[in-house]
Amino acid sequence: MIWNKEMECADRETMRALQLERLQETVKYEYEHVPHYAAKMDKAGVKPEDIVTLEDIALLPFINKEDLAENYPTGLFAQPMENIVRIQSSSGTTGKPKIIGYTKGDMEDWGEAVARGLAMCGAGPNDTVHVAYGYGLFTGGLGAHAGAETLGATVLPMSTGNTARQIMFMQDMKSDILCCTPSYALTIAEAVERAGIDPADLQIRAGLFGAEPWTQSMREKIEKGLGIRAHDIYGLTEITGPGVATSCEANNGMHIQEDLFYPEIVDPNTLKPLPPGETGELVFTTLKKRGVPMVRYRTRDICYLMEGKCSCGRTSVRMSRVFGRTDDMLIVKGVNVFPSQVETVIAKFNELTLNYKILVDRKGGSDSIELMVEFAEGLIIDDIDFVENMRKRVEHALREILQIGCKVRFLNAGTLPRSEGKAVRVEDRRKYE
Repeated sequence: MIWNKEMECADRETMRALQLERLQETVKYEYEHVPHYAAKMDKAGVKPEDIVTLEDIALLPFINKEDLAENYPTGLFAQPMENIVRIQSSSGTTGKPKIIGYTKGDMEDWGEAVARGLAMCGAGPNDTVHVAYGYGLFTGGLGAHAGAETLGATVLPMSTGNTARQIMFMQDMKSDILCCTPSYALTIAEAVERAGIDPADLQIRAGLFGAEPWTQSMREKIEKGLGIRAHDIYGLTEITGPGVATSCEANNGMHIQEDLFYPEIVDPNTLKPLPPGETGELVFTTLKKRGVPMVRYRTRDICYLMEGKCSCGRTSVRMSRVFGRTDDMLIVKGVNVFPSQVETVIAKFNELTLNYKILVDRKGGSDSIELMVEFAEGLIIDDIDFVENMRKRVEHALREILQIGCKVRFLNAGTLPRSEGKAVRVEDRRKYE
């Protein structure tokens, strides 16, 4: 099913004309309502009236995570708080979250984007959508929820966790579509197998999975374990949340909702635009957002764009899966984690040095994160009570800032190798071929 044929199947000339109109409106709106970006435009010597063609977007300065940190919490808001109906956030590099505000219109557009993605899964108004993403400031749960309601489907707002209860509701409420992280979908599939449940006895037929990287082998395990088709969904809080792009039944890239989000690929080093098919950094401009509009936001995700009509009938540009990032951000269990956040926590403890290493792994379909950190010079790890008390304090502090659990392993001073250049702080053992 195609939810919005007018937009999703528009010919290229029509779509580009709409994108230009909305880009010009957005740039003018941002210039007039966000002083920080207006100052960046002035410094770059560009005015809203200079945007005459879509290619002129290259004249505009970028917005990046540093702009969000510098203007925390609401310096990039284009509307006063009385016009903001929702706040969502994700982790930031400094320990301060990225705060994004949504107007009523923004919320409607977000619901529309996710509804299109759900339709790519084959969902419709008569279906029950089982939302097992986390609810709260994280955009996953509430984004999927809004899309399902826009679609007219029945929503089961399960949130994450309590897997036995998830399966019970799947069976009793006859869930049709599952929305969660791929790692949690695999956890559910494994629990179904342990319970001796035949996947064929479940009504669920498709899943919409995102918020973290996943492999083709994981996709195959999920599809076999739950007897479903597994679809990708991409998004980020700064742009709107999940629903920016979704894969259809052809599973040949993710369709970008181009009437709402204008994509570019730029060279990560020169920041010059690259043509479709070439791999580089993904950049998005929101075309209708009014709460916190984003012009040329650098996602730091590495991928490429594909043009041409898809076998599903949609004409929208597609993005490949994400191959990596241009910064040091990690995505662990759907949560953004920066080494700088970990370092901020470590610095609060006089008993520790700033010599540390972060280990990220994936076992049994579930991500894990561990911090190895050295005790300060002169402290010897021979007092069990002291060590356990320190571990509890540090792990608690890490959970407070990261919003996920992180195991801590203490080492004696001088244990970790020193680097004469840039220290290697992260070892990500996960594989995403």
